[in-house]
Amino acid sequence: MSISRIEAIFTQSILVKQETFNTIAENIALAGDKIVQSLLNEGKIMACGNGGSAADSQHFTSELINRFEAERPALPAIALTTDSSTITSIANDYHYDEIFARQIHALGREPDVLLAISTSGQSNSIVKAIEAAHERDMTVIALTGKDGGLVAGVLLDGDIELRVPAEQTARIQETHITIVHALCDLIDHQLFGA
Repeated sequence: MSISRIEAIFTQSILVKQETFNTIAENIALAGDKIVQSLLNEGKIMACGNGGSAADSQHFTSELINRFEAERPALPAIALTTDSSTITSIANDYHYDEIFARQIHALGREPDVLLAISTSGQSNSIVKAIEAAHERDMTVIALTGKDGGLVAGVLLDGDIELRVPAEQTARIQETHITIVHALCDLIDHQLFGA
């Protein structure tokens, strides 16, 4: 019966979220602090990902620019996934792997933060984005899953990896959006007492 399948999905999602909290809650708090410090130092937040992770990056930046749960001033954030002309021209003239990196080279600077999202950690375009962020002296917060993949290998000491301890892409994505909401809450609370 389909109810049992639905129950299994909900149960798996709850268990992955609980395990993620137990494993990386402290790092989520540190990531929130880094974003707040960037904003206080007149930095901006850039976000990128592919597929569902692109949607998550847009979700995050829209919560910062518009609002999360409380009325507050707009915060500077850019989703590097939204400009189809820029993305397709870079993919066509250079390589798909460069679609975020070239934007970061043009727009990124210290003290900006890059939120890089890859459920597998294997996305070459995300690896290149992280490398570009480092070249621009930006801090990177990486949302990953599985074993962290290639992304985990290019992070520097000042970066933060928020790795969901799961293998199934759907469960990782569900947990990523919970992390995004936790970050939004931390940012609003620290900056505005909301």
